[in-house]
Amino acid sequence: MTFLSSVVQWLTEPFLYGFVTRGLVAGLLAGIACSALSAFVVWRGMAFMGDAIAHAVLPGIVLAYSLGIGLFFGALGAAIFAVFGIGLLSKDDRLKEDTAIGVMFSGLFALGIIMLSRSTSGQDLSHVLFGNILGVNTSDIGYMAIVVGIVLISLKLFHKEVLVTSFDPAHAVAIGLSPSLIRYGLLMLVALTTVIAIQTVGVVMVLALLVTPGAAASLLSHNLKKIIRLSLVFSTSATVVGFYASYYGNFPSGPIIVLTLTVFFLGAFVYVRLRRI
Repeated sequence: MTFLSSVVQWLTEPFLYGFVTRGLVAGLLAGIACSALSAFVVWRGMAFMGDAIAHAVLPGIVLAYSLGIGLFFGALGAAIFAVFGIGLLSKDDRLKEDTAIGVMFSGLFALGIIMLSRSTSGQDLSHVLFGNILGVNTSDIGYMAIVVGIVLISLKLFHKEVLVTSFDPAHAVAIGLSPSLIRYGLLMLVALTTVIAIQTVGVVMVLALLVTPGAAASLLSHNLKKIIRLSLVFSTSATVVGFYASYYGNFPSGPIIVLTLTVFFLGAFVYVRLRRI
């Protein structure tokens, strides 16, 4: 057997199994959604909010598992509750938004941990914390595809509105836009994306998939379209690395994907520094 044929066999062997193929498709779908939003999450300073939503979905997932309904719907319900709960708390002028985020994030995550510890199925839900790219089923793929479609279509339709409210809120108000409404819409997209990304990287590390691709791409370009394209390259490449590491090395997919993204970010950072020198 030649070296080339060995490489081809190594690359194609995982696709002999349907569950493995579904895992890669799921990872790529999550990467597409996250990379499309990543630049806006970074530019608008929404990283903490993304982290809060990711952790706040845990009680919804545990509850959904206990009731025997789809984990997607439990996570989505908890994410929506967190978004509107944070918005309600931060309406009080005496309470800043980051404080409201911290309260909601820590409270719901603590509740989820308690529910998880009391559940006899805690071992079955361990993949929620750290991700399991090979545990995706066909219905998960369908939900993820719908979410990716919603994210891409929404960003396409409201591209100008999101840009204006991101960089010049005063001008947005002057031309009749509502920065608060646009923010809530963007937060809902982040919530949807967080829910589907949990399957691949888990609750603990979903923030990296939302932030790191956009942060690395922002170091290399100031053009939004280029940043989104670079984010897509980074996230999908990291997903493929995590996919093969999970299959051949029996590593958890989430940490490998995040480590790969971190390497991309550090590489971009060093490259920019060297160019300046």
